[in-house]
Amino acid sequence: MKFAIALFSAAHAPSSRRALLFAQAALAQGHEIVRLFFYQDGVHSASANVVTPQDEQDLSLQWREFVATHHLDGVVCIAAALRRGVLNDEEAQRYQRPAANLSAPWELSGLGQLHDAVQSADRLICFGGP
Repeated sequence: MKFAIALFSAAHAPSSRRALLFAQAALAQGHEIVRLFFYQDGVHSASANVVTPQDEQDLSLQWREFVATHHLDGVVCIAAALRRGVLNDEEAQRYQRPAANLSAPWELSGLGQLHDAVQSADRLICFGGP
């Protein structure tokens, strides 16, 4: 089965951990993840500036390693990211901000990427949200 996964909550939220465990289990069972789409507060999971307390799991790092290790399509919604200060080098320059906090394996793109993923997947699984 092909899954598209959308994450709406920040890395420290329980739903982020559930989403990561689901994604790991899906791949372990031989399923395919066509795209991971980070939207709303989920964009914080892609920020390189998240600092996790020592007694907690670093889910931002775990997401980054998971996406990189499995060569997954990790898309961060550009509108949600800009609103929350999550910028790659190009956007930091465009908006004259002093630093970027988003780099590979993440890609900034529009909400159309979620629509595209839904068209390619058998199921859209969403975690977090209002």
